[in-house]
Amino acid sequence: MKLKISLALLLGASTLFANQALIQKAKNSGLEAIPTDKKEWMKLVDTDKNNPITDAKIELGKKLYFDPRLSRSNLISCNTCHNLALGGADGVPAAIGHGWTANPHHLNSPTVYNSVFFKAQFWDGRSPHLADQAQGPIQAGPEMAAPPALVEERINSIPAYVQEFKTAYGKDVKVDFETITSTIALFEKVLVTPSRFDEFLEGNDKALTKDEQEGLNIFLNKGCTACHTGIALGGTMQPFQIAKQYTFINVGDFSGDENGMVKTPSLRNITETAPYFHNGQIWSLNEAVKEMGSVQLGINISDAEASKIVTFLKSLEGKKPDITYPKLPASTDKTPKPTFD
Repeated sequence: MKLKISLALLLGASTLFANQALIQKAKNSGLEAIPTDKKEWMKLVDTDKNNPITDAKIELGKKLYFDPRLSRSNLISCNTCHNLALGGADGVPAAIGHGWTANPHHLNSPTVYNSVFFKAQFWDGRSPHLADQAQGPIQAGPEMAAPPALVEERINSIPAYVQEFKTAYGKDVKVDFETITSTIALFEKVLVTPSRFDEFLEGNDKALTKDEQEGLNIFLNKGCTACHTGIALGGTMQPFQIAKQYTFINVGDFSGDENGMVKTPSLRNITETAPYFHNGQIWSLNEAVKEMGSVQLGINISDAEASKIVTFLKSLEGKKPDITYPKLPASTDKTPKPTFD
């Protein structure tokens, strides 16, 4: 009896040691946890002393995020392409915008969840942060197609919106395009999704199953953290097609920034954001893993290995913030009408 107990204790200690070693290995590979305590991760996202996050700003930003009147047609909102019920993306290969226009470069909509942790925004990394990024799609012809002056006129024509801006920023606030878009960005900053993986990195060695830990170990051993690293497991600019040409490179004309660098997609909630790659050409996550092994690492990842890596990736499905669809303030006689040209 004593021997059985001793063996059980020995096996338990051995498993604990192995799990803790894997946690340290993941950290040494550059992986970082989103703090599972909201107060702690808020410290990471609420960093702009000139525009601190408040409940009033978040609620206002949420309304603007869901309001299709920020588009020329009154039909497209930020949530159209970054649907919070669909993993923060839209589930189609190329984003569809104004006039039912597909993105001219055949670019796929990346998730908005955890985008506050990205080092660069857009596939070519042209925006350094969310406040700057929010201005792009609203103005872009193939997206929301609304000039800043039109957006300002629409919002300022609605007294309830003007009052909400005064409540959030003070009575002297200027409700201009920059303030409108930066308020949307504040809402996006709190779309953070801690997961069981983060609990594991924080030291809870039981947060991941044995199979998930095996998948994580393969993920680390294959070198996937060369690109998918940091707190977002992505979101940095990296060279693309290092070892081999991407199978669907001829779909669309995107080739990265001037140096051929491409923003690495976050792997958080990756199970919810198919199709994959910048042009949305691969629907199977297993196939995406194998393609990345070939294109970026120059290695063959077997079906069995890909399946185990995907098992780990499922642990990155995070807890989404509770979002109540907002009741938007009514337009007035002065609100510019939609146009569809």
